[in-house]
Amino acid sequence: MEKEIIGWIYEAAERIKSGLGDALKVDQKNGRTDLVTNVDKEVQDFIVGKINAYDPDALILGEENGQDQTPIDKGRVFVIDPIDGTLNFVMQQENFCIMIAVYEEGVGQLGFIYDVMQDELFWGGPKVGKVFLNKEELAAPANQSLSEGLIGMNAALYRKNLYHAQEIGQTSMGIRVLGCAGLDFIAIIKGTQIGYVSMLSPWDYAAGMIMMEQLGMTVIGKNQQPLSFRGREFFIGATQAAMADIQAFDKENL
Repeated sequence: MEKEIIGWIYEAAERIKSGLGDALKVDQKNGRTDLVTNVDKEVQDFIVGKINAYDPDALILGEENGQDQTPIDKGRVFVIDPIDGTLNFVMQQENFCIMIAVYEEGVGQLGFIYDVMQDELFWGGPKVGKVFLNKEELAAPANQSLSEGLIGMNAALYRKNLYHAQEIGQTSMGIRVLGCAGLDFIAIIKGTQIGYVSMLSPWDYAAGMIMMEQLGMTVIGKNQQPLSFRGREFFIGATQAAMADIQAFDKENL
């Protein structure tokens, strides 16, 4: 299965790159900074078509085209974010990712995050028992504490100091706001960040959390509960040591 998915991702990336420039059409979802493009929709349709041909019984949970309400807990579910970081895609034409995850009976099996413009594919999970950068197996990052590393952060959480975001950021070596969940997960997997605190939808975190957990790191939602895979929700992912530091700020309200 992983070989097929990797092939779809590379094909999708070529479609994305060909959609830059005059062919790009941009619309707003819920405001001027929440964008969607014709390429987002077309690429999700392309990936869904590949999935349907490969596994007609599979279900789809995806950001676009009305496929955002599928439950995760029954059958094989492909979770798709065709362009993670659409604002970056439109404004910078870089710093965006394709993300695909595979869940079976609610259990994450494979995650894929592809930094399109850097040509870096991070993938792996329980189904293969490893995590890779392209074809190179990655070792688990060091289990650093919050004070030893950088942490990815949602800008609004930090600005409003929700869920103790400012205290968390000030305890760390510094915050990074990348505008693309996939890039934050890549940084954690590579060991250049020790965690990520944000508000995310299932397609934002599904692939990344599979690889984080495969590498021995921890992911939780609000009030230290498992993520729901329904709607936008509070997310923390970090090394085990950094997670303990983060949770110490407020055990009842994180």
